[in-house]
Amino acid sequence: MDPDGARPRLHEFDAVRGFALCGILVVEIWQLTDMRATIGPGTVDPVWHLLSVLFVGRFFPIFSFLFGLSFSLFLDHTVEHTDRPRLILARRLIALGALGLIHHVFQPGDALLPYAIVGLVVLLPAAGLPRWVILLAGLIATIGVPCTLGGGLGLVPGLFLLGLAADRFGLADNLRDYGWCLAVVFLLAVPAAIAAGVWEYRTPYVELWTSSVAPVAGLLGAFAYLTGFLLFLRTESGAVFAEMLEPMGRMALTNYVSATGLILVAEPWLGLSDSNRYSALLGLAGAIIAVQALWSYHWLRWFRYGPLEWVWRCATWWQLVPNVRTRRKLTVPYGGGR
Repeated sequence: MDPDGARPRLHEFDAVRGFALCGILVVEIWQLTDMRATIGPGTVDPVWHLLSVLFVGRFFPIFSFLFGLSFSLFLDHTVEHTDRPRLILARRLIALGALGLIHHVFQPGDALLPYAIVGLVVLLPAAGLPRWVILLAGLIATIGVPCTLGGGLGLVPGLFLLGLAADRFGLADNLRDYGWCLAVVFLLAVPAAIAAGVWEYRTPYVELWTSSVAPVAGLLGAFAYLTGFLLFLRTESGAVFAEMLEPMGRMALTNYVSATGLILVAEPWLGLSDSNRYSALLGLAGAIIAVQALWSYHWLRWFRYGPLEWVWRCATWWQLVPNVRTRRKLTVPYGGGR
C-alpha cells in the first residue's frame, strides 16, 4: 500500500513514467541548449531529423496521460480523507503552478505551469462527469487537436481526460488482466507509427511547422511506445529495467526539474549551444539518466517521497507530511514473466 493508506502503488505506471522522463530529457536538452536543426540553408541535419522522429512528441503524450491517471487516483484517495477533496486538489494544482512558474525562468518550455492551468480548468471540473463523457471528450480533443490546431501543449487537455477516463474504467486496478488488449493495440500501433514516422521524416522541414504530420505521428509513436513498454515489463528483462525506472518515475517531479539544472551546468563544458553535436547530446542524456536512476533508488531507500514530491505533498495538505522511512529497503514487486 501507499504510505498514506491510498490504493496500492501502480508500479508499472511508475516505471512507464520513468521511461517517459528519459525520452523527454533528450528533447529538453535539444530545446534548452538551442541546438541547430540544420547543417546549411534549408538543409535539415539528418541526425536531428531521425532523433525528432524517435523522440519529439512521443514521450510527452505518455507523461500527460499518466498525469490525468494519477490525478484520478489522488482524487479517490483525497475523498477518503477529507470532506473537501476539490479544495485539496485545487491547492495541489496551484502549488504545482507556482513551482512551474519558478522553473519557467530557467526552462522556457516548462510543462508544469500549463499542466497546473489545464488541471484547474479541465481536470477538476471533469472529475465529476460520467466516465463515458470523460472518455468521449478525451478522444475528441486528442484526435481533433493534432488534425486541426497542431500538437504540443494543445494535446494536454485531451490526454489528461483520457488518463482520467482510463482510471474510471478500471485500467489502473486491472492492468494485469488487459495483456491481450495491450498486445492488440501494440500490433496495430507499431505499423501505423512506423508509417507515420516515415511520412514525417520525408516531409520537408518547413512544412512540418504548418501541417498535422508531426503531432499525428507523435501520438501514434506514443501509443506504440506505451503499449510496447508495458508488455516489455511483463518479461524477465523488463523487470530489470523496471527496477531502475520505477524509482525515477516515483520522483518524476524532482527529476524533471533537476534535469534542467544538470543540463545548464553541463552545457558550457560540452558546447552544445548552436551546434550539431547530437552524439554529445545523447551522451549527456545517458549520464543524467544514470545519475538520476542511482540517486532516486538510494533516496527512496531512506525516504517515502522525493524532495520536491514531499514539498508538493506538504503544500497540498497544508501540513508537514512524514517522509523518513522506517524500513530502508525499496521493494519493486516485479515478477518478470509471471
